[in-house]
Amino acid sequence: MNSIVTGMLEAGHQVKLLSVNNSKYNVSMDDIPKEYQQLTGIELIDVDLRVKPFQAFKNLFSKKSYHVERFISNNFTNRLVEILKADTYDMVQLETLFMTPYLETIRQYSKAPIVLRAHNVEHLIWERIAKGTRFFLKRAYIKHLTKTLKNYELNVISQVDGIAAITRKDAAFFRKYCATPTIDIPFGVYPEQFTPNYEIESKPKFYHIGSMNWMPNEEGIRWFIDDCMDDVLKKTPDFVFHLAGRHMPEWLQNLKNPHVDVVGEVPNAKEFVANHDVAIVPLLSGSGIRIKIIESMAMGKTVITTQIGAEGILYDEDINVIIAENKAKMAEAIRRINEDPALAVEIGKAARKLVEEVYDNRKIIERLLLFYQQIKPSSKITFI
Repeated sequence: MNSIVTGMLEAGHQVKLLSVNNSKYNVSMDDIPKEYQQLTGIELIDVDLRVKPFQAFKNLFSKKSYHVERFISNNFTNRLVEILKADTYDMVQLETLFMTPYLETIRQYSKAPIVLRAHNVEHLIWERIAKGTRFFLKRAYIKHLTKTLKNYELNVISQVDGIAAITRKDAAFFRKYCATPTIDIPFGVYPEQFTPNYEIESKPKFYHIGSMNWMPNEEGIRWFIDDCMDDVLKKTPDFVFHLAGRHMPEWLQNLKNPHVDVVGEVPNAKEFVANHDVAIVPLLSGSGIRIKIIESMAMGKTVITTQIGAEGILYDEDINVIIAENKAKMAEAIRRINEDPALAVEIGKAARKLVEEVYDNRKIIERLLLFYQQIKPSSKITFI
């Protein structure tokens, strides 16, 4: 979201930013640079997104999506109305499906076209999670949540004026189910802000970095440690996995495994990545694009991931990304890179080149602005 905000500002457009602030990713205005506050007029509205057991149980007897219902807030609605009354906007962009409950309010107080920035096809994440859930009662409940979310998602995508999907695959999905103008706009970076480091001291250092309160991350790491690690150690006995990120679950904090270094939250993510060599991203579920993979590639790192992990990235297998779809392939990929550090350097350089050619944020913003022009010439953007 921030990459598009900064890209729009750099391109000379005015941006107003209204955001949900919740306990999972709670932010203080003191944490936001003053200059950024002035440029975006950013406002944070506290919304309690915690799962409430009684409400979750009641939802079993409802056709409404509990995922979406949690984002509906009177305080957010009231402030949104005040903003739309105070100024005229040329385009309103909704960040994620979970902001679409405010469509009716926006239509009532603004004539601006509304674009949905779809970070994922949300229900596909939960379909994959349901398939991987073993406990039958939990699986049954997740299937219910998935069904209601899917019904909502497929209905609401016809109510916006444009969809900016984050991958080509997601864009193709939306085009299949609605006639709404749709474009694929991936996540972008400013390559000059990521200094590549191709030097490897004797043996590569393997790492993963990501927030562990995102279910697909924890699911993937558990699979890698529980199912893949034995095969990895047979081929690479000296293997050590450095694991960084916020919200480490208790089972990882208490893990007694000499081959897993649970670092936890790091003060500087770029510095952590720079000091390691090969990213392992063992995702089994999820949708959209993996920001941490793009950032690792921008820093010239080899990435070993699954097809789901690489989904949405225009990669060439074994050229700029290594795909390891099962535990045998994961173990073999790690062995190959461990025994041939020069290969890691070669793939890392190709990864950096891909980022420069395809994921430069300036090029991405140009495409998005052309899409906006097709809908309506615009100069002020409201991000919600």
